[in-house]
Amino acid sequence: MSTPRTIGVIVGSLRRESFNRKVARAMVALAPPTLAPSLVEIGELTLYDQDLEGESTPKPWTELRQRVRVLDGLLFVTPEYNRGLPAVMKNVIDVGSRPHGHNVWRGKPAGVVSVTPGALGAMAAHHQLRQSLFAVGVAAMPAPEVFIANVATLLGPDGTLTDEKTGEFLRKYMQALAAWTERILADVGTTAGERR
Repeated sequence: MSTPRTIGVIVGSLRRESFNRKVARAMVALAPPTLAPSLVEIGELTLYDQDLEGESTPKPWTELRQRVRVLDGLLFVTPEYNRGLPAVMKNVIDVGSRPHGHNVWRGKPAGVVSVTPGALGAMAAHHQLRQSLFAVGVAAMPAPEVFIANVATLLGPDGTLTDEKTGEFLRKYMQALAAWTERILADVGTTAGERR
C-alpha cells in the first residue's frame, strides 16, 4: 500500500468544546486508510501584519507555513459568525498566503465543511471561505457540499457523532476527498515529499 496522503484539518473555532472541532474529529476518524488527517492548530496566530515579516516574523506564522507547505491536502471546517467567516479562519489564510511569492496554499486540494447549531448550515461562511480559498489557489472540491445544520442534535453527551446517517455521509465525503486529492496531485504532478 502506498503512503497515505497527509491532510491538514483546520477548524475555524478556537473554543475547546466547539461543535466544529467535534465534527472535525469525527471526520478524521471516518477517513479512509489512504488519508492521514491531523488537526492544524491556529489559535496562536496573531493577526496578519506585514510589518512583522522579516527578522521579527512571529514563530507561529513560520510554523504554520512550514506545516502547510508539506501537506498533501487540506480540510477546512468552519462555523459562521454574524453571517460571515470567523476572523481566525480568514487570518490563517492570510498568514499562509504571505509574504508575496511564498503562498503555501497554492495547488493544494481541499474539502470545505460548515457546521452550525442553527438551521442554515453556516452557508454564508461556507461560500465566503470558498471565495478566499479560490483567491489563494486552493483547489476546493466542488461536490459533494457539506452544510451541517442543527449539529447539537447529531452529537452525544460526550461530543461524539451519534447520527448514523450523518456519519455515513461524512464517511463518503472523506472517500470523495481522498479521490479528489489524488486527482489534483496527479494534475499538478507533485507531492508533499517533492515540495519539502
